[in-house]
Parts: sequence; C-alpha cells; structure tokens
Amino acid sequence: MRVLLTGSAGFIGGAIATALAGAGHEVVGADLMLPQAHGSSDVPAGTHRLDVRDPAGWAPLLAGVDAVCHQAAMVGAGARVADLPDYAGHNDLGTAVLLAAMHEAGVDRLVLASSMVVYGEGRYTCPSHGDQVPPPRSVAALEAGDVENHCPHCGSALGWALVDESARLDPRSSYAASKVAQEHYASAWVRQADAAAIALRYHNVYGPGMPRDTPYSGVAAMFRSSLERGERPQVFEDGGQMRDFVHVADVARANVLALESVVASGAGRYDAYNVSSGEPIPILDVARMVGADSGIEPEVTGGYRLGDVRHIVASPERARAELGFGAEVRPADGLREFATAPLRA
Repeated sequence: MRVLLTGSAGFIGGAIATALAGAGHEVVGADLMLPQAHGSSDVPAGTHRLDVRDPAGWAPLLAGVDAVCHQAAMVGAGARVADLPDYAGHNDLGTAVLLAAMHEAGVDRLVLASSMVVYGEGRYTCPSHGDQVPPPRSVAALEAGDVENHCPHCGSALGWALVDESARLDPRSSYAASKVAQEHYASAWVRQADAAAIALRYHNVYGPGMPRDTPYSGVAAMFRSSLERGERPQVFEDGGQMRDFVHVADVARANVLALESVVASGAGRYDAYNVSSGEPIPILDVARMVGADSGIEPEVTGGYRLGDVRHIVASPERARAELGFGAEVRPADGLREFATAPLRA
C-alpha cells in the first residue's frame, strides 16, 4: 500500500510513518510545518513541504497513491480568538482542498485524524434521573468555583460515563468546531466521490517528540515543559477532570489498522472510531505521574478555560470490535516514561 501521509513531520505523523514502514507500506510524506507545533525545526528528509490550502501542491504527491492519512492540522484548544481564521483555514479549507485534489487524482480512500473534542462535553448521568445532556458551564459558575455539571431536575452534580461514537457532536472550542467540520467534509466527500473514509477520534495523545512550551501542544507536554523550567505544573479547576490518555505508539498502530481496513472496504463507507486507552484518569493524577521523579508537586489553580469541558472519556469498544485495535500502553506506565522522554524544541 502506498500512503500519502500529511503532517508527516509532526509528533503523531512521525510515529505513523514509522509504523507504516514497519508494516511494509510505502509512505509519501507532506507537511506545512506550522511554527506553533514545529518551532524552528527543519523539514525532515523525504518530507515534501506544501501549503495544504494550495490545490496545485497536491497533484504530484497523489500520483500512484492508494490512500491518504490526513494528520496535518492546527491543534490546541484555541489560545486566542484571533486563532479562529487559522483553524478554519488550515483545518477546514485545507481538508476540503485535499479532498477535491484526491477526487481529481482518483484517490478514494482516506483516514482522517479527528479528536474527542468533537463531542464537547462527555456523557453524564444522574443517579436519580439517568443520562443528561448539560449545557455549557456558565462563566458565573466557573468564577464561583462551581466546575461541575448539574442535573437540571435535582441539581446534583452529574457523574461521568463512557461516550460512544453515536453521541452527538457538540464542539465547545474553535479547534473542536474545525474538527467537526473536517468530519463533515469527509462524510460528504464519501457520498459525492463514491469513496470510503475512517475518522479516528484521538483522545489525549502523548509520547516522545511532543513540542515543548506551547499552548498548541497537549496538556502532558505542557506539564513536562513546566517541570523542565523548574516550575510547578498548573492544573486548572480542581484537577478532577476525567480524561483518557493514549500513547502515540498506540495511535500510530490504530492508523495502520484503519488504513488497511479502509483500503479493503467497499465504497460508501464512513466510520468514526474512538482511539483511547480505555483507562480514564484525573488530570491532577496526570500531572503527578509526569512529575513523579522531579520532586515538584503540581499546583491546582482553580482557574479555567472556556473551551474546556468537565469530563470526556470514551468507549474503545467499537475500535476493538471493528478494527482490532486495543491500546497496549497503559497510562500508568506510559505517563511515567514520558517524564524523561525527549521533547521537540
């Protein structure tokens, strides 16, 4: 299988390229190298640099390709309102341009890097009233230190439950909105181009090679960056936010399985899968695990970001049943190893 891998110079893309090569597949690499994620890094050997929004750049790279693995995107929660055009341009327009170029070149199989942020808030339950769909948490409540979602019937704090792929999409940040748009473009392309696509909804990815000192990276890397500066990692809210952390090696393996599956499938297929460890963990515990050997305790600030949600953890069962994917690196092991893993400057 010959795969065009966008975002191949990135943290996740590099791991996927290695996994694809190890599985005997040929990789054509392409990347925009956004400074928010790559800093001043040089373009790696064998990687074609292009602007994903430029239709002319795609044609020569798509020749002879069996499938595209689209990882190129601007990530993060959206540090500033001014980031909105960049998310729309790089993620949404870039994906639309790529899909049009794929159709023109006769390439009709896609694996798309999506994210758990498409769900917005996770799944919540009340012991007395069952499943509930909470609205966005208000600024007034967050300012008052009330970080929980509450049952609209009895006012009790809602407990979390696992989200499956049938949950509604309800983005709560500019980045999340761009990922929903990417999925919608891919789904429409499948129907219009008689193609097939799989969207992989990553949970919090971590591992060697994450960029340091940038809000456009993952929270685990932000904790690591603080520790390297000798500073206490800053934990928002009360640290009880539940998340799922999945190692980059597992994410890479999920992409190989998804590519092999989508290439073997018939036209008209569009499926989304959660890519998670299946072992939810509180954010405060993540900070403690990453800093376990440093002697530096995290600081619970009580602060908040409006783009954040309280809990979001997902069921890995569909990916296990249909792709044969299950995470092999447990967060308790991987996060402690990450404490000394190299970061990207």
